[in-house]
Amino acid sequence: MCEHNHDHEHHHEHGHASPEERLALLNYLLGHNRHHAEELHELAHGVDGEAARLLHDAVDAYEQGNGKLEQALSILKEV
Repeated sequence: MCEHNHDHEHHHEHGHASPEERLALLNYLLGHNRHHAEELHELAHGVDGEAARLLHDAVDAYEQGNGKLEQALSILKEV
């Protein structure tokens, strides 16, 4: 499992990013989420029972969210 630190300091300046910056951010977030889903999947295989089921559910939730991000990116790339 890859261990890394996340400095999740976010600066929220809504409406000031260019279309290119928004696409870059969405691409980054999609990759970031995919990495977290992979980490959760690995963790799920290291535990048993209810904890494993919940971790697998979390992976499913990430994948659903990532699917929506992919759809949004596809729409925004067409504009």
